[in-house]
Amino acid sequence: MPEEALLIIDMLNDFVLEGAPLEVPETRKIIPVIKKEISEARAKGIPVIYVCDAHDKNDKEFSKFGWPAHAVKETRGAEIVDELEPEPDDIIIKKTTYSGFYNTKLSETLKSLDINSLRLTGCVTHICIMFTASDAVLRDYKVTVVANGVAGLSKKDHDAALRIMKNVLGVDIE
Repeated sequence: MPEEALLIIDMLNDFVLEGAPLEVPETRKIIPVIKKEISEARAKGIPVIYVCDAHDKNDKEFSKFGWPAHAVKETRGAEIVDELEPEPDDIIIKKTTYSGFYNTKLSETLKSLDINSLRLTGCVTHICIMFTASDAVLRDYKVTVVANGVAGLSKKDHDAALRIMKNVLGVDIE
């Protein structure tokens, strides 16, 4: 059986809270699903890894892609939502762009844990979930995306990303 890890991507105040700078309203609906995934992972001894945006206050991503400032380091907006608060044994990986693998310690962390299978939850389906899934597949990880545990900016984009991940990347959509 493959060693699996659960990834919770960008479930941060600046994406989840009402009125947040980059609010994704659907994220509030997926919190119970993610809580269940976390509980099941912990019960099975599966590592729980939070992959979190952490931007400098003048990060080029804001101007380059037109995003409002969000998840700025050392702000409340960059914190994981209270409902999904990590436990001491959980791992937190900071990222500065769409993929959880780009210029982060995710790859080496997974290797050190002998992980070869990833279960993805969080937001945004057609951005950080899809780019992390793509990089994972290209690194030969088996990837499962929990369809009702990820949220997009729109249903159309969410559904398109799930289709692309399944049909192009070979990701399991559960």
